[in-house]
Amino acid sequence: MIHVSRPTGSILLLELDAPPANALGLPLRAELARILDEIAGDSDTRAVVLTGRGGVFCAGDDLREAHGRPADKALAAVENFNQLMDWIEALRVPTIAAIDGWCFGGGLELALACDIRLASDRAVFAASGVNIGLMASVVRLPRLIGVARAKAHLLTGAQFGPERALADGIVTAVHTPERLLPEAFHLAEWIASRAPLAVEATKRVVDGRSQVDKELPALVASADHREAVAAFMAKRTTLFKRG
Repeated sequence: MIHVSRPTGSILLLELDAPPANALGLPLRAELARILDEIAGDSDTRAVVLTGRGGVFCAGDDLREAHGRPADKALAAVENFNQLMDWIEALRVPTIAAIDGWCFGGGLELALACDIRLASDRAVFAASGVNIGLMASVVRLPRLIGVARAKAHLLTGAQFGPERALADGIVTAVHTPERLLPEAFHLAEWIASRAPLAVEATKRVVDGRSQVDKELPALVASADHREAVAAFMAKRTTLFKRG
């Protein structure tokens, strides 16, 4: 299952809970897709934190389930997974992956589909598609860290720790397991305190789904921009209302 909670009114916490590896089998994917659909229509949510329970982030697809899939459904299941990752990446609001423990294969792809990644000091990563005769992260990982560094992970499928993930730019910070979620919430709260329309437009442009000249007119004319200027002149706290 996926536990959904609100650490604050504008932040949503999603916790994968499918012991022992938080594998993304078809039922869990369907639940995640349902939640994403709700988030897309919820203007109160301004940031999402995604993590896993039990000291594990996500170990990718459920291989026990995959073993029982008929051959004619195997490709459809992989394509379904890729579509879900695209959906997460295109989500209206920023997503932060808080990675603790295993982050393998499809789990790494799940983390890469998020906008920002933080890791605990006991996280273990692997771009393990080649270990099971498939491909995983072959688009997002090179785009994030460059082709040369990505190939060292993609072609070996070898495990690596949080220090390597930080050095390669896969994660932006490493914390103790106890501090991982509080730090993710702090970052999410910071993002949520910025102008929502500007945050969403910035994400679209950076991800290549829009262009600056298409987004700027609406932002310049927005009530949030006017509020920011007025708050600056009055030396008061800005109150953004996503308008």
